[in-house]
Amino acid sequence: MTKILAITGGVGGAKLALGLSKILNEKEVLFLVNTGDDFQHLGLEISPDVDSLLYALSEKNNPELGWGRKDESWNFISTLEELGTDAWFRLGDRDLALHITRTQAIAQGKSLQEVTDHLSAALGIKHRIAPMSQDRISTIVETPEGKLGFQEYFVREKCEPEVVNFHFEGIKSAKPNPIVASWMENCDGILICPSNPYVSVDPILKVPGYQELFHSKPVIAVSPIVGGLAIKGPAAKMMKELGVPPTPTAVSEHYGDLLSGFILDETDGDQANDISIPSIVTQTVMVTLQDRIDLAKLCVRFLEELA
Repeated sequence: MTKILAITGGVGGAKLALGLSKILNEKEVLFLVNTGDDFQHLGLEISPDVDSLLYALSEKNNPELGWGRKDESWNFISTLEELGTDAWFRLGDRDLALHITRTQAIAQGKSLQEVTDHLSAALGIKHRIAPMSQDRISTIVETPEGKLGFQEYFVREKCEPEVVNFHFEGIKSAKPNPIVASWMENCDGILICPSNPYVSVDPILKVPGYQELFHSKPVIAVSPIVGGLAIKGPAAKMMKELGVPPTPTAVSEHYGDLLSGFILDETDGDQANDISIPSIVTQTVMVTLQDRIDLAKLCVRFLEELA
């Protein structure tokens, strides 16, 4: 039986996670998700990447927006605007119920893992979603004008400020999610989904203890950069501003000796020769459910070969 750990964050990661959930059961894949984007807003506990995964795996996500729930309504946020309250972070009415449930549970002493397990079960998800840590870690974007919380940069400022660096508040004292270590004991390999390397994957990799754990297994990554662009999100813009070429080769170099294999899109097939580890060139742009399933199958086969 194949058993893998899938590292994910953002919309791209959630797309591949859905494909994996269609071919692997809950004993064969665990989803380790970024929580550096988590923040408190309007008194609520918001976990954007966890929620993207919850909605993707339950197939309740909004395919047009790429985030939030389908069949959403916006009465709450519209009323906030009428009342003159800051409404830059768009919370739909259905989505609001999830955040209130999480906030109440955490106030009652539940851990983020316990809350996520409850939400998964309520949404009919059999696969387990593991927040990267039970401790609060906050991704901070450093710009020439000062520091911004990730959601302030991403949503309120629409990714417009120049990025000069990132840091992760609370990460030095944070501990890995304990369920990951037990999962890794007989795990065949690790898949890094096509998520932003800097703000979706690095927060996970920089939690003390994960690097040592992950180096014991084969690790493959799917490039989130295709043809010099990110399919979703600001990864390519960030790379340019950090002085890094927005290419799959640069993504593979960013992960360094952690990687055993790499998958890049056919658009960038000529770069495969520049990557020093075993690489596969294929279609990585996931438009349909079948695209997600096909890429998931290829990733699992690649890990099995490397293992």
